[in-house]
Amino acid sequence: MANLTRRNGGASSPSRSIFSDFFSDVDRFFDKDFFLMPMQVGRQFQGSVPAVNIKDKGKEYLIEVAAPGMKKEDFNIDMEEGMLTISSQKEEEKTEDKENYKRREYNYSSFSRSFSLPENVQPEDIKARYEDGVLKLTVPKKQEQAKAKKKINID
Repeated sequence: MANLTRRNGGASSPSRSIFSDFFSDVDRFFDKDFFLMPMQVGRQFQGSVPAVNIKDKGKEYLIEVAAPGMKKEDFNIDMEEGMLTISSQKEEEKTEDKENYKRREYNYSSFSRSFSLPENVQPEDIKARYEDGVLKLTVPKKQEQAKAKKKINID
């Protein structure tokens, strides 16, 4: 059985010319799924939204947002008309001064996640804490009142 082998025009290649390296570089460029790059860029933005777990713990809901490398001051948590919104906006600038050059790097990241809360929660008692790279929100449920028994008299 024959195998197909791609040759990139090494030094021992008899067909090597001054254009070989140029065309080889062009081939390598297009071999990297150039036309899929917009889809990959879209995946990068999609990946910037942190993963969220929501657990029903009986008397409360627990919302966990995976956001490592942040500080509690980086988060905004708002509640409006039954909608809980967790957002963050973080800017960083790093400057490195050396003898022959100066380098500046800027990093900007942000996200926003909104959740429509059920009617059986107490929004005024929501608590949040940030530990070990996870933002945890405790959303207590309303206490169910025991339904009063009513005696009905027979006329």
